[in-house]
Amino acid sequence: MKTRAAVLSFCLSFGCFATSALGDNAMMDTFDNNPESRWEFLADTVMGGVSTGQVRFEQEDGAAYARLTGNVSTENRGGFIQFRTELGEKLPKDTQGVRIVTRGNNQTYFIHLRTSGTVLPWQYYQASFEATQQWTELRIPFSAFKASGRMLRSEPRAGSVRSIGVVAFGRDHQAKVDVLEIGFY
Repeated sequence: MKTRAAVLSFCLSFGCFATSALGDNAMMDTFDNNPESRWEFLADTVMGGVSTGQVRFEQEDGAAYARLTGNVSTENRGGFIQFRTELGEKLPKDTQGVRIVTRGNNQTYFIHLRTSGTVLPWQYYQASFEATQQWTELRIPFSAFKASGRMLRSEPRAGSVRSIGVVAFGRDHQAKVDVLEIGFY
């Protein structure tokens, strides 16, 4: 991988992005300015699960990224590892969804959003994505997010989003997912 600009240019030229228009982005994190002060690692051990893992902030050819790795286990009613951040400000009401530049081990991962309406620890909105071995830009509209329970709205509203997380979830597997950029569009 070259610099972030070179990666993005390569992907735009050779079609490895899910979408080609970058547009303006609201709250974009590129992991190159003390990300450990904004992002935290969480696992199902907070509720008795046995999954293990970590998030590391790495650099490759001058581009910073986050790497989530670990063993996800559904034993003992568990089944997740994640890294997440709280948003410092409200998203503009016209925000349409989540934008992520990611790669991984050809597995399914998830974005979890928490809102002002997700007051219980097990409440969130979830959308899946595939992390292929090549850097890929994905745009996931809010309409693709599903509520974790019936007590929540059917989809999140931009102005109520309070946190975003990248999650390995729901099945026994070895997780490895990298995130070059994450934010909203």
